[in-house]
Amino acid sequence: MSWSGRGPDGRRGYHHGNLREALIEAALDLIAKKGAAGFTFADAARSAGVSSAAPYRHFRDRDALIADVARRGFNLLTERLEHAWSEGRPDPFTAFENVGRAYLAFARDEPAYYSAMFEAGLSFDGDPALRQAAERSFAVLRHASELLCARLPPEKRPPALMMSLHTWALSHGIASLFARGDGGRRRLPMAPEELLEAGMLIYLQGLGVIAEPAKPKE
Repeated sequence: MSWSGRGPDGRRGYHHGNLREALIEAALDLIAKKGAAGFTFADAARSAGVSSAAPYRHFRDRDALIADVARRGFNLLTERLEHAWSEGRPDPFTAFENVGRAYLAFARDEPAYYSAMFEAGLSFDGDPALRQAAERSFAVLRHASELLCARLPPEKRPPALMMSLHTWALSHGIASLFARGDGGRRRLPMAPEELLEAGMLIYLQGLGVIAEPAKPKE
């Protein structure tokens, strides 16, 4: 991507570089400042320093631009989750905790991507590439759930899909409320990671995936 620097109005100028990348960067900046619904296609063009007609060379409309941002966000999230899972090392339970922490960290570190992925109201049905990217992220969590459940006898294993959906719901709820890196974060008298760890500990003990601590002898 090539930029001509900032003009008199402080706006970045696009100069015969990669127009698609310039628009992606502009969209990320605008989402960070105004939210996923807070800008127009023309605003993105203006922020990238191009004419209002230029974005149509690469994107059908504003939703298509945001969908591309969201797809990249899911790809980045998948990389973070896979790194955190680390093929179940040092042990499946610790690796499972690390996946949850990575999810919270992503919401904190990448609020613009997070907003595009989960708050833009995008339709996944009409965008196979976006759907596949989202499914790859969820697949990391499902695989982790399957390996964690595999430690139990077959007759006592909870459904891995159910467990992964519950874990995702809990992680996403805490991330959205308490761990995001923008103005949508609520105050919490503890670290979001501590809240997630406590919630998952109670949940996994309830399923029998991990043993409850021994009660002290009277």
